[in-house]
Amino acid sequence: MSRTIAITGKGGTGKTTLAGLIVGGLIRAGATPVLAVDADPNMCLDEVLGVRATQSVGRVREKIRDDAAAGISKRTLLERKIAESLVEAAGFDLIAMGRPEGPGCYCYANNILREVLALMTRQYPFTVIDNEAGLENLSRRIAPAVDLLVLVGDPSRRGIATIRRLYALAREMDVRYGKLAVVVNRVRPASAFRPDLSDLPVDALFTLPEDDDLARWGEEGRSLLEFPGDHPAARRIDAFLKEQLGVAIRGAA
Repeated sequence: MSRTIAITGKGGTGKTTLAGLIVGGLIRAGATPVLAVDADPNMCLDEVLGVRATQSVGRVREKIRDDAAAGISKRTLLERKIAESLVEAAGFDLIAMGRPEGPGCYCYANNILREVLALMTRQYPFTVIDNEAGLENLSRRIAPAVDLLVLVGDPSRRGIATIRRLYALAREMDVRYGKLAVVVNRVRPASAFRPDLSDLPVDALFTLPEDDDLARWGEEGRSLLEFPGDHPAARRIDAFLKEQLGVAIRGAA
């Protein structure tokens, strides 16, 4: 059975870092290979995971829109080019969605893209989507149905308000998901911050503390897949995956 985790949040809240930590947790649990989907046009999940995406689906879609090869259908060409865009690494593969680079209607290409990605995700036990804040890829059904939708915010009134807006946006766009989780990131250790989201149907609500080690990892551009598995932040992610998806580190209680 293939399951999908989609992560979204306002820029700067650490959603891509969280996506990287979740991919790392799934790899530690042996739930491999993981398909990592960078659905944010800014495209930085590859750096977080220590690989480089040189091609994006957006660029592929733009190229084949007007330039199908002789004797090859656009569908076949798109499938082939998407496969070529896949970055293969130890324990995971990555594909970057990017964005279309030109004007015009992409309805036909999007329909094909939706089918190709649906086929791809079925080949992986888990797909982790680092989504843009607007949830467009989910609302257009380009990305598959979501088993766990994760909304990420920071420990401020505006951060919590943004989480509520993202939830409202998901409802408005009829984004379909199984479970809803909220992660409040970068909470200061001595803070008395206690988010009240009792008005939302949240299945999991937890905080991640402000962490100098994670900050240094990002400043140095190091892969989060090299982040120590026994670090408190990594252990918290492991517990989250076990609680919400039943995924546990092999040999762990």
